[in-house]
Amino acid sequence: MIICCGEALIDMLPTDLGDGRKAFVPVPGGALFNTAIALGRLGEDTGFLSGISTDMFGAQLIGHLQASMVSVDFCVRSDHPTTLAFVTFDNGDATYSFFDENSAGRNLDLGAIPDLPESELPENVDALHFGGISLIAEPCGTAYEALVARHCQTRVMSFDPNIRPSFVTDEKAYRERLERMLTNSDIIKVSVEDLDWLRPGESFEAAAAVWIKNGTSIVILTRGELGARALTRRYDISVPAPETDVVDTVGAGDAFNAGMLSALRSNGVLGKTGLPQIDQSELYKALEFGVLVAAKTVSRSGANPPWRKEIESGA
Repeated sequence: MIICCGEALIDMLPTDLGDGRKAFVPVPGGALFNTAIALGRLGEDTGFLSGISTDMFGAQLIGHLQASMVSVDFCVRSDHPTTLAFVTFDNGDATYSFFDENSAGRNLDLGAIPDLPESELPENVDALHFGGISLIAEPCGTAYEALVARHCQTRVMSFDPNIRPSFVTDEKAYRERLERMLTNSDIIKVSVEDLDWLRPGESFEAAAAVWIKNGTSIVILTRGELGARALTRRYDISVPAPETDVVDTVGAGDAFNAGMLSALRSNGVLGKTGLPQIDQSELYKALEFGVLVAAKTVSRSGANPPWRKEIESGA
């Protein structure tokens, strides 16, 4: 099982009513939520860990997870409201305005997480995936960081910071948390924008060298229409992106993460011993599948990742 740990929210997507007026349509989203949905649709045994409201939007989130075959056993339900993210687009690129005060996700407390004892995980858990805005707020940020520290010696930790600078309130504390989590991660995926914020003025090669020296097995840079590049102690591999008619980029990085993790698991290398020994072919296949899943996602509106049957049929 792969457990995605982080935010679930409602993306309020703009729509034209056809008479000159505009409105917003509520669509389930959130970086870690999107990755869980994509993994479930790819046929992976997937769980989602987050704080989920009992309000009508929370019910929508739970229903969407279950419809995509994602376990909600690790979700903590509460009567706090659901986080809302109003989205606007500029040439297909998304900008977000978050409404997260006192939300169910933000108020997640580690002690309230069901079926996750302090020193153990279910035996079938191969990896935990973290990142996104859930690492900024409290107490949820502390809860997710504690999970990484607690289990990083025995399970694969996958990390995509997916940084939203406008949402950061305490930059120093946030940077310190990210550095601690980066140090404990087996897989790190960053975008060009993430890299510029994390290590301004530094090349991908230099940043990856630091993380790999600290123990990371694979560092990945996603480059939009240019595809993805990965560095390990032994390899430097790049994969081009398929030609795609882009509708919008919502969920592109999240879909990439799902495809990449799915391929690593399918090839039997998503483990604490397998990742450090990954060969070129296995790494290339993981990147290739990641960019393919991302390309399918950006070809339609919103974070709507493909089902495996769509990938296999070429639909």
